This record gives sequence, C-alpha cells and structure tokens, in this order.
Amino acid sequence: MKNINVALLGFGTVGSGVAETIRKNGRIMEDSIGCHFNISHVLVRHPEKYRDMELLQGIHLTSSFEDIISDESIDIVIEVMGGIHPAKEYIFEALNHHINVVSANKDLVALFGPEIMHTAMENHVNFSCEASVGGGIPILRPLHDSLAANEIESIVGIVNGTTNFILSNMDDAGVSYGDALRVAQKKGYAEADPTNDVAGYDAARKLAILASIGFHANVAFDDVLVEGIEKISQNDVQYASEMGYAIKLLAVAIRQDNGIALNVYPAFVPRSHPLASVKGSYNAIYVTGNIVDDVMFYGRGAGSLPTASAVMGDVISTAKHIMNHSTGTDMMLTETKRIPFYSSLKLENSYYFRLIVDDVTGVLSQIASAYADNDISIKEVVQKSRIEDAAELMIITEKTPRENIIHVEKALQVLPCMRQVANIVRVMEDDRK
Repeated sequence: MKNINVALLGFGTVGSGVAETIRKNGRIMEDSIGCHFNISHVLVRHPEKYRDMELLQGIHLTSSFEDIISDESIDIVIEVMGGIHPAKEYIFEALNHHINVVSANKDLVALFGPEIMHTAMENHVNFSCEASVGGGIPILRPLHDSLAANEIESIVGIVNGTTNFILSNMDDAGVSYGDALRVAQKKGYAEADPTNDVAGYDAARKLAILASIGFHANVAFDDVLVEGIEKISQNDVQYASEMGYAIKLLAVAIRQDNGIALNVYPAFVPRSHPLASVKGSYNAIYVTGNIVDDVMFYGRGAGSLPTASAVMGDVISTAKHIMNHSTGTDMMLTETKRIPFYSSLKLENSYYFRLIVDDVTGVLSQIASAYADNDISIKEVVQKSRIEDAAELMIITEKTPRENIIHVEKALQVLPCMRQVANIVRVMEDDRK
C-alpha cells in the first residue's frame, strides 16, 4: 500500500483535529482510496512543548520549515497555522518545490487566491482550500464541480459562527448585544478582540472566496462592501421577531445583468426562509443557479474536527491525483478574469428604520416628507414606545436603491424633531419560486 507523507504546518485547533481524524479514521480512508496517510513532520514554534503529546509520538517536530521543504518524501503540506505571514511564504515555497498544498487559511486565500493557483498550475501540483469557508461544510468543490453546469445567480450565506451565535442568543434569550458577546467570548466563539467577526471582515473574506469560484472571477476582499452587527440592539431583535423575522449577518453575492455586487450586512430574514433557522455557531450557504434553482449547504462552521473533515477531504482528493499521476488537473480558483462590479448603491431592498423623535404633533409629517423627497415609499410605520418626551418609531420602506437610503438618512438627521437615527437594517424578502 502506498504511503502518502504529510507535513502539518501548525498544531492548534485544526492541526490537532487533522491528526485525530487520521488516527481515528485512517483505516476507513485506506480502504476507500488504497493508500496510507502518514504525518511525517509537524511545524510548531516551540517543539519541546509538544513532545509528550500522544498524537505526536513518532512524528518529527520542528520549528524550521527548511526541514520540511528539504525532505523529498513529503507529498502534501497542510497549512493550518493561519495568518498571512509566514504562511504565505511557506505555501509558495512548497508549491515551487512541487509539493501539493492544502490550506484552511481564509485570510490568505481571499487576498492571494489567484496568485497561489497560478503558482500551483505552473508547478503541476494541487492547491486546495475547502476548509477556508464554512468549516466542515462542503461548499467550494460543489460550487466548482457539482454546480458547474449552472450560471450562479446568487450566493447568500451565514458564514461567521461568532456573529450567528451572538444574534441567535439575542433572539432566543432576549439578552443585549453586549451580554451575548460576553457569552460568546466565555464559550470560546469570540476572541478577546472580536472586531474581525462582529465588524463583518471574516465573512467578507469568505464571500470573496465563494464569489471567485461561483462567478469564475478574480474577486478580492477589497471588492466586498462590509457592515457589521455592532449597532444591532435588543430592540431591533425584538421588533424583527414581532414582524416574523430573525436578524442574521449575511454574506451576499448577486449577479446582475451588468456585473456582480458583493456585500456583507445584517438583515431581517423572514422566518419562512431556511437561513432564518440557522442557529448558534452553525453556518449555511444558500446558492441559486439558473438550472438547479435553490440549494442550501448547512453544518458546523468551525471547530477542530468539522474543519479537519474539510481539510482531509482535500487531502484525500489530492492523494487520488498523486496515485493517478494527474496532479495539477483538479484546480479551484483557476479563472482570473476581472468582471464588472455592479454598484451596491443601485441594489434595491426594503429597509427597517428605528428612529428616536420628539413626541410632538407634526413629527410624522416631517418624516414622511423626508422619505418622499428621496423617492422612498413607506410600507409601515409603528410607534413602539415612549421615552419621557420622546417616541421610538419603527419604519419599513418599500424596495428602494441603497443610494436613496443614504440620502434620506442625512435628511432625517437634520430634522428639528429627530433625536437619533438609531438603526437602519435591510429587510430580506422570501422570494423563492
């Protein structure tokens, strides 16, 4: 039986999950593809800290990448160390030494995906990155292979487990944003500095990868317009629920006739839509193709073993190519054409406004005029509460371009009756066929 020698770069949450997966299911994988996976090297910063770990017995621990790159017996490098540097340098060096690479690094793939793929192609080796989006959910290869007969019309996903846990907790337990964030940090779902997650940057990187594959285009992180969930209050969650919605942070890629639009933002999602039922740290990606119609991919968006499952899927696929002497033929992100971007300012949505205003006669007239002056029709107005001499209003608009919303926000802020434009959130419609 052929040995496939693997080098692990990093041995944190995902790296240890990969080792555990090989230990636990190695026999299943051997029976499936007829080869034995052997972790020969593990790169860590301080090898002495890992020498007594049971999973690493008999494995060469090193802090030098040169030990790995100089070993001609290594077939696959698995990069699970995260970050940009030195992961980027290690990946390019491995590829240039004709070593196949599997990575779970969303930051790196979102920024340098096409460049990495060109390098892999030039060296006739594989680069795979299924685990960079959606944890254990198979999504990149299905987009690339299973849905290849489709023109992808849209990709809408909940791809950040931290924000989904926070918003789910606010919805289910009725707690504030701050309290929900603290619970997420205590459970290990959120970092001490949660900005990357709650500001939407993590979701934007994943959307760039999804759009690159789904739209066969060169899409970068900077092409995505991003809004986070920091302004979502318990009032917003409560009012959304009363109207039959759940608030979710969505990563949205839409194909228009004259380009694609890429956005990350919180939205009111109808309870009737499958994405509304995605709770806790779970992820889901809802894809619409012109042939298949709607499909949804759902599962654990993070975690040691779920992410390791995606990593090992790429490793197994690469091993099959090694055994068939066909490495370099099964590529992802191979298209590098730039396609037009449709201005997100032109995209039409309904919007929810929460306004704090003076509780006096004539307020509604002033507000209605501001919307009318900016070509926005109002669908619903509800007074939700009184706070001393102020009132809290909830307004839902008809569909309107984003640029009109920006203009009306400025107009509302200067009204004599306006205390605060407390929040503005998109309202998603369940327009499934």
